Amino acid sequence: MSIRKLGRVLIVAGSDPVAGAGLQADLKTVTALGGYGMTAVTAITVQDTQNVFKVVALDPDLVGQQIRVCLQDIGADCIKLGMLATQEIVAVVAKVLAEFPHIPVVADPVLAGTGGGVLLEKGGYDLFMTALLPRLTLLTPNLPESAALTGLTVVSLPEMEQAARRLQALGSGAVLVTGGHLEGAVVTDVLVTERDVDYFQASRLPGPGFHGTGCVLASAIATHLAFGRSVRDAVMAARLHVRETMTNSLDLGKGQRLLWVQTN
Repeated sequence: MSIRKLGRVLIVAGSDPVAGAGLQADLKTVTALGGYGMTAVTAITVQDTQNVFKVVALDPDLVGQQIRVCLQDIGADCIKLGMLATQEIVAVVAKVLAEFPHIPVVADPVLAGTGGGVLLEKGGYDLFMTALLPRLTLLTPNLPESAALTGLTVVSLPEMEQAARRLQALGSGAVLVTGGHLEGAVVTDVLVTERDVDYFQASRLPGPGFHGTGCVLASAIATHLAFGRSVRDAVMAARLHVRETMTNSLDLGKGQRLLWVQTN
């Protein structure tokens, strides 16, 4: 198998001990889709399917060193950013990515856990916008994240498109605002690129919620980009994968369901 066909994805994210989100979910996603995943750990969290109890960020220099050794040795066809935790880690990630300008980058701006807990300190917001946003191929915020990054109210489809346009105009190559937080029987995601706007819809699945959907979506998109697909095609394929994992999700914990790939 050729390296290009395999699809090398470097995941820069925090650790989730129950493996429903974070780098564990990312790595499982890349592997399930046939790519080769690598990880640079940014933080250790104490969380489960209900709550985030504690976040311990790693030394920024250590994060940067992890990224460099992966890119200098194995290389990557796409980089997926998840939880960056601190302003200092954001700065180091931006600095290292500037040394590898031709690798596509997908970022899930993990700002806070569904079960609580701050996953990017406030000081990291502005630096994310100025130092990282212009480097991104695709940004995948949910409604609260898009509101936090733009300062806009985002509680409707028109406001989702407005936020996506604002973030795209500020530098990101494309923006996918996910609509799972909106109420209703249909969930709509809005993709804004430099030229087009696409609305993707799917019926809402019942349940108490799903742990790690944002992580899985972004890492699935990154994997498809690593295979050489366009942003729009990667988003469409990734949404199908997330839908499959939600349909096959497991009720193992006391809170949200865990996404799962059916293997037999």
